[in-house]
Amino acid sequence: MSIAAAEAPVVAGPPLPMGRRVVLRGRGTTFYREVEGPPGAPTVVLIHGWMASGGINWFRVFDQLGEHYRVIAPDLRGHGRGIRTSRRFRISDCADDIAALLDTLEAGPVIVVGYSLGGPVAQMLWHRHPDKVEGLVLCATAAFLMPGAREAFIFGSMMTVLATTTRASQVARKIPLRPLRQLMPQLPASTPGRPANLRAWVTAEMRRHSGRMILEAGIAMSSFSSRRWIGGVNVPTVVVVTTKDRAVPAVSQLQLAMAIPDAAIHRVDDGHLLCAKPAFATSILAA
Repeated sequence: MSIAAAEAPVVAGPPLPMGRRVVLRGRGTTFYREVEGPPGAPTVVLIHGWMASGGINWFRVFDQLGEHYRVIAPDLRGHGRGIRTSRRFRISDCADDIAALLDTLEAGPVIVVGYSLGGPVAQMLWHRHPDKVEGLVLCATAAFLMPGAREAFIFGSMMTVLATTTRASQVARKIPLRPLRQLMPQLPASTPGRPANLRAWVTAEMRRHSGRMILEAGIAMSSFSSRRWIGGVNVPTVVVVTTKDRAVPAVSQLQLAMAIPDAAIHRVDDGHLLCAKPAFATSILAA
């Protein structure tokens, strides 16, 4: 296992901690951003959502969290600079990647914060590696991300057809991402307090994705459910409920909170793109 030298961002964007590539033996090369935090501070691991990256999802929170915690934000496999592999995308593999990264960095147990798709990964990390998790913050997420069997079947079938076509066609590792971006609400062209070229930076980050693995991540989301075991969570947990969320309904988020013994609920009167707004840092720090 080895850690490469720090990388400077290619495209100007919001202030971000430097990132590093790290080789996880037997798994591949991944990428993470880190804020060292105060000496002896607890460690927080930030797990991003679908079609995002550690930088895109968490750029609003690095500064504030870094005043109190050591912060580690990896790119999930297939996303950004995350692991590339011919294996099909699985949420359990993402959880194992993060466990391996924590071993490499000699970090843990940690507070794990999962946003959207990062929520299932965080839940799976606790399920498969409970010794590495001392707390959970689950934001804009649920124990199952598809609202019903019919929706899960339709979405999963669509993603499967697209991913299968991509594999069979032998079209490199990337496919045009415009149809995928249309599934994701667009950030405003200019966000108060951030550079005017934020959109260009986000676009550049998204171009790093593996199109095939993004599609397979969609399949994994459609079939994920932790309902059989989520009630066994035995670490302090906060569920951040985005009450105006149209991607993950608030009722599903509340059901997740109700399924976890003694979970606290932190309501935010906003939608699924809360992570792009200045108030996000305050909400996450409070949670």
